[in-house]
Amino acid sequence: MIKRLIRTTLLLSVATTIAFAAQAVRFNVVDGNAEEHYNNLINKKIESVGYVLSDPHERINDAYKKKYGTKTLDDGKPNDGYDPAWKETLDNLGFFSIANDVALREILITNPEIGGFSPFNLHTYKKKNENKTYVGHLVPEVMLDIVGIKDEAVRTKFIAMFPALDDLVQKEIGGKVQITEYTALPKKTMMNFEITFDRPKDLGDYIDEFQEEFEAAFEEKKYIIAGYKNFKESYSDLELEFGKYDAYFVYSLCHFTYSYNIFNKGRPDAGALAPCSMYMYIEKGSNKLIIGMPTLANWTAVLNMKDEVMNKSADNLDKEIIKIMIGLGAKEI
Repeated sequence: MIKRLIRTTLLLSVATTIAFAAQAVRFNVVDGNAEEHYNNLINKKIESVGYVLSDPHERINDAYKKKYGTKTLDDGKPNDGYDPAWKETLDNLGFFSIANDVALREILITNPEIGGFSPFNLHTYKKKNENKTYVGHLVPEVMLDIVGIKDEAVRTKFIAMFPALDDLVQKEIGGKVQITEYTALPKKTMMNFEITFDRPKDLGDYIDEFQEEFEAAFEEKKYIIAGYKNFKESYSDLELEFGKYDAYFVYSLCHFTYSYNIFNKGRPDAGALAPCSMYMYIEKGSNKLIIGMPTLANWTAVLNMKDEVMNKSADNLDKEIIKIMIGLGAKEI
């Protein structure tokens, strides 16, 4: 009996140390340069399956070449951004933020944290040394896990948005489906804040002032405001009920040098997690602005990034973003 108990305990102990793989990123991988097919998909076909394109950023690789790969500027002056280690590694790199606004509405009402991936990037890239184009996105399950949504009914609704999108990509892009896996998320998957404010008669005055300060603070630290989506206005335009919130909007943030040192230096697939979505909302009648954003630590975990320099830079940005938000009067929660 004792031997049996010892054996059972050992088996349970071993079982708890095993890391079970989960899906991370789904890519369609097709031979050749599929940039034209992708542009046709994203600009002309995406709405046929309910998705709305909000912030297209095509051929980011060209901007990398200009900023980091040229020694002089157009006016002949030295380029302070020139990287002596510059190497052109990409034929194409594109971020295209999309969301299924209509299907997403009910989930945003019950689980506003899904704004951490709403919109999300339908990513495309092609390496110079490989005659293949990649088109894809994070799988919905990992999005839900990162923002912390456990309710099975909500998860089912969110996941149900994706088969139509994936079928469209398969039809328009084709190729072989490749799904990468990861074994564990970071201990801290989200950074969350709240700001308590004196609510004015016209809430728009506070929002305008805050957004101006927010954008200036991040731009001062060399971030780019890569996108902005106002869900409150979108649902008003669609004449759909969204009365739980007096405001709900999402910023897409990109630190250009950070992204260059990741995407152009060996990990263009990491663009599936970019740009970073920071959602903000004020519930009806409230005087609290609630803010959330997935940490960049998710990049290193979900993509199994082993490069110590890349991982350290992600950690540094997480710390810097928290510092910027606290400087804006936010309290980390």
